[in-house]
Amino acid sequence: MAETAGGGPGDGTAEVLDRPLPDGVRRRVVQIVSDGFGGLTIGELPAQLRQYARFAPNRRAKFAGNAMAAALETDTLFRQRIGEKLREAQPELCGALDSGSPPPAADPLDVAAAAYVLRPAGWVKLVAAAGEEVQRADAERADEESRAELERLRVELERVRDHTRAETERLRVELDSAKREAESLHRKLRAALSDVKRGDAALRKAQGEIEAVRAEGQAQVSAAESESRRLKARLGEVETALEASRRAAREGRSVEDMRVRLLLDTVLEAAQGLRRELALPPVSVRPAETVDAVEPGRMTPKDIAARALSEHDPAILDQLLALPQAHLVVDGYNVTKTGYPQMPLEKQRLRLLGQLSQLAAQTGAEVTCVFDGAELAAPVLLAPPRGVRVLFSKPGVTADELIRQLVRAEPPGRPVIVASTDREVADGVARAGARPVASAMLLRRLS
Repeated sequence: MAETAGGGPGDGTAEVLDRPLPDGVRRRVVQIVSDGFGGLTIGELPAQLRQYARFAPNRRAKFAGNAMAAALETDTLFRQRIGEKLREAQPELCGALDSGSPPPAADPLDVAAAAYVLRPAGWVKLVAAAGEEVQRADAERADEESRAELERLRVELERVRDHTRAETERLRVELDSAKREAESLHRKLRAALSDVKRGDAALRKAQGEIEAVRAEGQAQVSAAESESRRLKARLGEVETALEASRRAAREGRSVEDMRVRLLLDTVLEAAQGLRRELALPPVSVRPAETVDAVEPGRMTPKDIAARALSEHDPAILDQLLALPQAHLVVDGYNVTKTGYPQMPLEKQRLRLLGQLSQLAAQTGAEVTCVFDGAELAAPVLLAPPRGVRVLFSKPGVTADELIRQLVRAEPPGRPVIVASTDREVADGVARAGARPVASAMLLRRLS
C-alpha cells in the first residue's frame, strides 16, 4: 500500500511511503477503519464500502479488509473522517502524534497505524520505524524460537541417543539370548530327527509284522469259514435226518422199514408188470407155438432192430418212468433256465410245475421238483400242484446237495431218474445209483 496524495505545508500529506505497508501495521489500520466504520452514515461511506455497512466489526474486518484499505489509501475525505473517529477514540495518542512526540510506552504498531491514518509530519518515518521494530521483534522472536527449538532438539537428540543406547543394549542381550535358544533348538531338532528316524524304522517293522499277522489271520479266517460252511452243511444233513427220524417215529415205523416196504412194492409191481408184459396164457403152451415164424401183425427181427432209440429221445424218459415205483427228481431252476430263462423266476416255477403235474398224471410216477432257496428274496407262498412234491433248499444248502440227499434216501434197487444238465449233479447221482437225464430231454417230453 503506497500513499501519493499531496497537501499543504506543515502536515505530512505530501510525504510518500516508498515501501509496502508492514503486515502488522496494515492489520491495525484495517481494525481502525472497521472500528470507525460504524460511526459513519451510508452517505459518508465510499460507494464500494456501503454494502458492508451492516456487518459486525470483526466480520467487516474479515470480508472488507482489502476494500477498506484501498478506500483509505485513495479517498482522502474518507481517511479524514476515519481520522476524526480515531481522535475521538484515542485522543491522547493522536495528540502526541500531532505534537511530534509519540508516547514511548505505546505499541509501535498502534503508533504507526494511527500515523498512517492521521498523516502528521514525519508519519512515514514512524511507519518505517514501526516496520523495522516489527521486523526486529520478529527476528528476535524467531531467534528465540530457534534457540528454544535447538535446545529442544538437543534435549530430544540426547534422549534419543540414550534410548538408542538402551535399545541397542537390550537388542544385544535379546540377540545373545536368541542365539543361545537357537543353538538349544538346533540340538533338540537333531535329537528329534534322530528319534523320528528310529520311529520310522520301528513303524516299518511293526507294519511288516502287522501285515504278516493280518495275512495269517485272514488265512485262519478263510479256513474257519470253510470249516464252518462244511459243518453247517453237515449239520443240515444231520437235522434233515433227525427230522426224518422223528417223522418216522411219530408214524410208528422206521426209515428202514419204509425203504424195505417201498422196495418190496417195487419188486411186486415189477413181477406183475412182467406177468402182464409176458401175457402168459392160462393154458399150457401149444407145440405149434414153439415153432419160430412170423405171424401177421407181429414184428420181425428187422423191426425190432429199428426200435433202438437215441440217447436224447424223450421216449427213453417215458420208458424209465414206466418202471415200477419210478421216482423223477427235477433240478427246477436248471430246467427252467435251460428252457425259458427270460421269464421271471415265479413264472418259471409255475410253468414247470404245471407241466410236471400233467406228466405225473400221465405216467403215475412219483415226481419231486427241487428249487434253490438262495434264489429267493422272501418265503414263497406256493400251492404244489397235484402229483408233484415241491422242495426248496434251506439256507446254506444248495439245490444240488438236496438232490443228492433225496437220491441217497432212496433204497437200492428203486428206479430214480434225475433231470439236470449240471454235470456235477449228474455224476453224483449216478454214483448213488440213480439215472441222470438231460434237462433238454425233459423239456422236449413236456412240450
